[in-house]
Amino acid sequence: MNQFTTLNKSYLNGQWVDGDSGKTFDITNPYDDSLLATVKMASKEQVIQSFEDAQRAQIEWGKSPDLRRSVIEKAITFFEQNKDEIIELLIVESGSSFIKANVEFGSTVGVLQEALTTIDKVHEVRTEQSVIPNKVNEIHRLPLGVVSSIAPFNFPLYLSMRTIAPALALGNSVVHKADLQVSLSSGSLIAKAFEEGGIPAGVFQSVLTKTSIIGDLMVEHPVVRLISFTGSTEVGRHIGTVAGSLFKRVALELGGNAPFVVLSDADLDQAVKAAVFGKFLHQGQICMITNRIIIHEDLYDQFAEKFVERVKSLQYGDPRNHEVIIGPIINKKQLDFSLQNISKAKAQGIEVLLDGELIGNVLTPTIFGNVKNDSELAQTELFGPIVPLIKASSDDEAIEFANHTIYGLSSAIFAGDLDRARDYALEIEFGMTHLNDQTVNDEPRAPFGGMRDSGVGRFGNPWIVDEFTVTKWISVQTKPREYPF
Repeated sequence: MNQFTTLNKSYLNGQWVDGDSGKTFDITNPYDDSLLATVKMASKEQVIQSFEDAQRAQIEWGKSPDLRRSVIEKAITFFEQNKDEIIELLIVESGSSFIKANVEFGSTVGVLQEALTTIDKVHEVRTEQSVIPNKVNEIHRLPLGVVSSIAPFNFPLYLSMRTIAPALALGNSVVHKADLQVSLSSGSLIAKAFEEGGIPAGVFQSVLTKTSIIGDLMVEHPVVRLISFTGSTEVGRHIGTVAGSLFKRVALELGGNAPFVVLSDADLDQAVKAAVFGKFLHQGQICMITNRIIIHEDLYDQFAEKFVERVKSLQYGDPRNHEVIIGPIINKKQLDFSLQNISKAKAQGIEVLLDGELIGNVLTPTIFGNVKNDSELAQTELFGPIVPLIKASSDDEAIEFANHTIYGLSSAIFAGDLDRARDYALEIEFGMTHLNDQTVNDEPRAPFGGMRDSGVGRFGNPWIVDEFTVTKWISVQTKPREYPF
């Protein structure tokens, strides 16, 4: 048994406690539905108390840079010492392949290491010249206070830590709500790491519960200064509406419909390799996964043939086998969503280049050809191993197709002429565009975030510093000022 499957409790005010809502949730392995742990879900009253405790704890935490550094450094050591079991937990709880779990582990440690570089950014003071004689303007950077963190199921450890690590480093306290089906790796594991690091009670709280129990408390509680949410655009829009009415900050990373554009002068073989990785990592269950592949008509037939052949070679099955690339879909709801998208596309007569199979909870890849860019299939965030190939009559049309979506998170352009490709990259309406690479990229020193219905805010240092702190102006009149009346 993995040691972390015993951490089936909320971590509240420095203690591991069962929820007292009277309701339970079973965490299961998405591959074979075997039981990993049962959680007693936290009540609304417990979550209310967690915010109050977080507010009290934040004051001293925000004033203690040496302590923040020590806790984060020890948390990094904890992760490094428990790497193998953490990777195993990601595999059995979220259905991650061995490759994806390693990527997630590395990204998690990386964002913790980068957070260390931001610790001294709070309580910085800079001075600016005043237009008023004998006045000094001081610009102070302060912690926001209490950050509310709401995480998704797909990269449960990293997408939680991407908010938690910089928020804590910058002197905030955090109340964190994991997606319950992956709450061991998204909540309890993180709490254990910080507990081992010596974090003071109340600074980090992991609440294992459901929105059906606590409602909008993660947004509405009066002490919350910022809500960080990664998930669907529908839920993000609701959070943004509620938060906006309360004048609270948000960092929202929402849905995507990432285009992978193959221009007429692209390296075809390299584009195929990148497209396969960018589409099928974690079975396509990633917000910035390649969702549409748009190919210049001169390369379309060759690309389609090579892409299908390469995808056929991907191994599928139990991700505990380290050779497996295509593992299970996270739950029945998501699986049904994928099957419905396939059925609708077939009913509409869209060409099937590779027909997938449902084997237990594993759905093997389905590839559709000659898909219309304005079709329902192409305009849906598929979030599964389903690929529409779209033919463009020119490079300009390919970029036009790419922009035809409500989303604007990640995108990719493959081209031979990089200067020309860079011009296209500036035209494409996405927060991130990767030239001669695939769409799934996230780095601790790059501005990660989207446009349009893909959300607001930017992760990555130094942009995250502005997101998770507040600036304050203090003016000092050094000599008596003359007033006009």
